[in-house]
Amino acid sequence: MFRKQIEFICHEEYAHTELEKPEPVKAHIPDWYKKLEHNLRVITIKGCMPVLDTLTAGYVLKMPQDLYIEFNVDKINPETGKVMVDEKTGKNLKDFNFRYGLFNEENMMGAKMMNLNGKKPQYHHKIQLEGSHFVEKNKGFDILKILNPWVVKTPPGYSCLFVPPLNNPDDRFEIIAGIVDTDKWNLEVNFPFIVNGDKYPVLDTILLKGTPYVQVIPFKRESWEMEIGEIPKEDRLNFWNWTLNKLHTYKRKVWDKQSWK
Repeated sequence: MFRKQIEFICHEEYAHTELEKPEPVKAHIPDWYKKLEHNLRVITIKGCMPVLDTLTAGYVLKMPQDLYIEFNVDKINPETGKVMVDEKTGKNLKDFNFRYGLFNEENMMGAKMMNLNGKKPQYHHKIQLEGSHFVEKNKGFDILKILNPWVVKTPPGYSCLFVPPLNNPDDRFEIIAGIVDTDKWNLEVNFPFIVNGDKYPVLDTILLKGTPYVQVIPFKRESWEMEIGEIPKEDRLNFWNWTLNKLHTYKRKVWDKQSWK
């Protein structure tokens, strides 16, 4: 069977390092899902093919480097070492600090991974997302970008949907989802992310190298037209009778299993 091909390309100086490689997302099915039972006695979501498809569709990008984060911590005056205070409110000023890990010095001569794809740290100023829930969740800080070393290439007419790992989130952070015409875009896609300030008002953590953070789902670009209709009552009843009289109807009669390699 003919397969479409997606390519992940990095600069040649990184190709032979210990860089985390993209791989099919099915390699990262979460433990909670694996541990579920599903049989005639125990009915669970493990029998739901639409959920399984979210966990196996596409490919995963993993953190290419450790990212040390201090989120919403007290801001320190570098000269005095003391906590800085807002003169108007008397409250401690807050800060969002981060730094990257390093490549193996033998492979990369100690090069800072902050320059992983040849660029300085990138971010969206919070004004660029003003009014969105992202700003509030990120406690009003600017939106930092994770530097991604991979150029993603798809066949003509195909784009990629970039989302946080579906039904398998990291509860500390998530990227802002986006769609890129990867058949025509020849540079890396760097990913803005927000910290889950709803759960972690203050967070001191490390996003370790190898942590899955982006699910890549290629799809064909097509134009669509919406139409609103209704199902005759008789047809609806016939459909429900058809499904109720069979076990796993969707899986056996409707579902098309896809392969991602």
